[in-house]
Amino acid sequence: MQYLKNFLFFLFGTFLCSAQNEVTKESDTTETKPINIVHGANFTKDETKFPGASIFSKDDRQVQFEHEGADLWCDIAIYYQKEKRIRALGNVRLQQGDSVKMTSGKINYDGNLKLAKAFDTVVLNSNKTTLRTDTLYFDREKQESYYNQSGTIIDSTNTLTSRIGRYFMEMKKIRFLDSVHIDNPDYIVDSERLDYYETSKNAYMYGPSTITGDTYKFYFERGFYDTKVERGYGIKNTRIDYNNRIIEGDSVYFDKASEFASATNNITVTDTVNNGLIRAHYAEVFKDKDSVFATKRAVSISLVEKDSLYMHGDTLMVTGKPEDRILRAFRNAKFYKTDLSGKCDSIHSREKTGITQLIKNPVIWNGENQMTGDSIHLLSNKDTEKLDSLKVIENAFIISLDSISKTGYNQAKGINLYGKFIENELKIIDLVQNTEVIYYMYNDDDNLLGINKTTCSKIRITMANNDIENLTFFTIPEGDIFPETELPPENRKLKGFIWRGEERILTKNDIFDEDDNNLVLPIIRGIDNPIDIDAEEAERSLNAGDPINRIPLIIPNSAGKDTKSSDGQNDEQLLNPKPKPGQRPKLKKLTTSLSNG
Repeated sequence: MQYLKNFLFFLFGTFLCSAQNEVTKESDTTETKPINIVHGANFTKDETKFPGASIFSKDDRQVQFEHEGADLWCDIAIYYQKEKRIRALGNVRLQQGDSVKMTSGKINYDGNLKLAKAFDTVVLNSNKTTLRTDTLYFDREKQESYYNQSGTIIDSTNTLTSRIGRYFMEMKKIRFLDSVHIDNPDYIVDSERLDYYETSKNAYMYGPSTITGDTYKFYFERGFYDTKVERGYGIKNTRIDYNNRIIEGDSVYFDKASEFASATNNITVTDTVNNGLIRAHYAEVFKDKDSVFATKRAVSISLVEKDSLYMHGDTLMVTGKPEDRILRAFRNAKFYKTDLSGKCDSIHSREKTGITQLIKNPVIWNGENQMTGDSIHLLSNKDTEKLDSLKVIENAFIISLDSISKTGYNQAKGINLYGKFIENELKIIDLVQNTEVIYYMYNDDDNLLGINKTTCSKIRITMANNDIENLTFFTIPEGDIFPETELPPENRKLKGFIWRGEERILTKNDIFDEDDNNLVLPIIRGIDNPIDIDAEEAERSLNAGDPINRIPLIIPNSAGKDTKSSDGQNDEQLLNPKPKPGQRPKLKKLTTSLSNG
């Protein structure tokens, strides 16, 4: 029995020793190799100052060490063999193959961690990029280097500086943090954080960022910038100062070469010369042509005296130099100011002439007065920028609901109508050629005296507080005042009478219809849900020939739900939608996607 116990004890001990040996072998395989002394030159020891260390100093050659593919040269080396540590001093140079070369005044190298800490005028060269700093950590295991006391990186295109930086050598990517600055002969970039890819020269920015070029200044809080061609996008609190316009929106894309910018969602385009602006949810700006295209709840806002004039259409276009701006509103055009509003199919307004034309089925309201005709022109004084006069061309008709009876209508018509504004208030209206009038007449006690029905060659209407104050007939008027009982209801309306009171625009919000108010905005990637920018950069590199690299940044939002793009045909349809018959082809959309890392 004792023999069996001894045998089992021996067997267990043998197994335990064997297991320990296996663990030791496995552990040994993960340890780094010893540091090799290639050239020791002069050798000494100083156990008082450097216990356990071997001290080497140069002769006609520098001291040289080698460790797992990297060589280290210096004038003096304090080498701790057991700990695999080196303190290298004087003209230190570390080289890893042909890819990495680093020089400095001092380096502390830990062979166990394969970590080099360089001090004193550090210069690292890798992938045709030069990094300069006072203190640099080089992690050979991860192939990363980083600094936290300011550094400068120079490549073939740009000079980049920051307080903190990390260089991912295998990815050829550099991450800059805190006081990031790019200096290029054509532009300057400032950001809180910037990820820069050496091969593509693409930069991704986070936090308040500004790009300043010769002809533009671009601000955003997340964005992308192709530093080679000065093209990119910004998302989140984005603004670009572009010649004499300021463009703001959730997402703004711009391209210096084509002098083009576009914006998506919650856009404002400000005309800094003419003190006007456009609001919309999609807009394009062509700098060289000095033009703006806007759609999706688009509205132009301009100052007329001390009142704002709001103009809307399914599509707005502004073209021309500041002194000769032309504004066009296409389809379902409407406008509103406090005492004047109107609608028609389209509006054409020119700064140089001061003429605003309402085209196709126009109607305007001044106070309680409705005016219609084949075409309506509003004329402004070019010097004072105040409304000066009004023209209604062909089939001019003015109607107002009788303010007392609330059932009858005061009416006047003629071939043409001419109105005069005084201090932006319509005061005089002249109807000419084949004029007719129906007018309800009351005494001072608001008792109906009769209904005036008259024809003549010209009628002048004098207005006060946007209401009819007086009627004057010219050139042999013919007509009479009829008691209400003697003028049947069917004879109380002039030929061509159409009351459009239900269409009247009473507030600035009335210029938008139901489709405008129920507009579902697309989702812009990267504003609320950061994505992997390394993946985006990889995708971008596969489509280098595409101006926007075919990365959808704007995802349609259907019924208030996120609609994510997928691979293949759906992405192709999203990026290149086919217009419906008769529909204007969609202009290029920005694609923005960004991670906050």
